Amino acid sequence: MFDLIFNHPIIAALIGLGGLALVFGGILGFAAVKFKVEGDPIVEQIDSLLPQTQCGQCGHPGCRPYAEGIANGEAINKCPPGGQSTINAIASLLDVEAPSLDEEHGEEKELKTVAYIREDECIGCTKCIQACPVDAILGAAKQMHTVIIDECTGCDLCVEPCPVDCIDMIPIDQTVKDWYWEKPETGISTNIIATDREPYNDGQAA
Repeated sequence: MFDLIFNHPIIAALIGLGGLALVFGGILGFAAVKFKVEGDPIVEQIDSLLPQTQCGQCGHPGCRPYAEGIANGEAINKCPPGGQSTINAIASLLDVEAPSLDEEHGEEKELKTVAYIREDECIGCTKCIQACPVDAILGAAKQMHTVIIDECTGCDLCVEPCPVDCIDMIPIDQTVKDWYWEKPETGISTNIIATDREPYNDGQAA
């Protein structure tokens, strides 16, 4: 066995590398379990309610940092893309009163928008690609760029860096696929049912 290893250095090297891989793999696995950092569940819940536009209008570089800020006591009304519905949802989660949107951070848009590049005017400077926080723009240097509509969050961050002003924010009309009816408040609907219901009468005199 040892003679085979000594006479074949390639086999010896492979065995040595395999042994090292097993040792370091065991160490890394132990460290991953021993020093695992548990996430804050309230941060996860708040982040799931935010629109994930990563636009930075709230003053944070993305939705996750803003969720962490809210969990630490920051105001919940700094997200224009989420609008009042998101504020209400976060207020309900945290059991606090829902304030109105802070207009210093922007205004809520009635319709969702996506970026559209007028490709004939694009010079391929890649500045919009660098500004996009969700990698929704395809292109290369000195080549035409285009937007992946399904990935675009409408954050508007690509418009300002464009040196030739060839990017427009186009509103997306609601269709039967993405339209939904907002649920009424539970307390309100219950009261309506209770007040409108006729008393039960089985036909017998009282």
